[in-house]
Amino acid sequence: MLPRMYAIVDTHKYGEDLFGSLRKVLERGVRMIQLREKSASGREYYQKAIMVREITREYSALLLINDRVDIALAVSADGVHLPQKGMPPSAVRKLKKDLIIGFSAHDLESAIFAEKEGADFITLSPIFKTSSHPQEEPIGLGTLKEVSQKVSIPVYALGGITWEKIKLCYKNGAYGIAGISLFLE
Repeated sequence: MLPRMYAIVDTHKYGEDLFGSLRKVLERGVRMIQLREKSASGREYYQKAIMVREITREYSALLLINDRVDIALAVSADGVHLPQKGMPPSAVRKLKKDLIIGFSAHDLESAIFAEKEGADFITLSPIFKTSSHPQEEPIGLGTLKEVSQKVSIPVYALGGITWEKIKLCYKNGAYGIAGISLFLE
């Protein structure tokens, strides 16, 4: 069973003290971490992933690597999180059968695609207006509810979620909550 709280960590949002901030998130009870380093070189990403893997093991937390299946395999991560326009989950499944595969969905069509392709869960975003992507219109609670009713894999609500809005997400079908800055608050 997947944890209900899912933190997405990166140097951009977590600052230079990535590892200290990660420990704070884990101390708050979050047990699934996605390392996302979009601007790092492959070597830098790999080196951070090794450290994050060590820390997540200390807390018995799952580690997923964003987009980079090679790095996920190299550091013995528990899984990978695929962007909507990235590799299809079925291709990743061929590489390692027991890898947890998450998928970024932004509408019903992409959520159905993820499920058919063998993803273990999706993050659905942005549910609310978010500071990290201010140009994107939120898809809202109605889409969260519709997607949650039409797919059988867990749906994590992501985007603009505050502690006050968590209950609304659960009431509209979210299996869990994913956040970037949420768990730093």
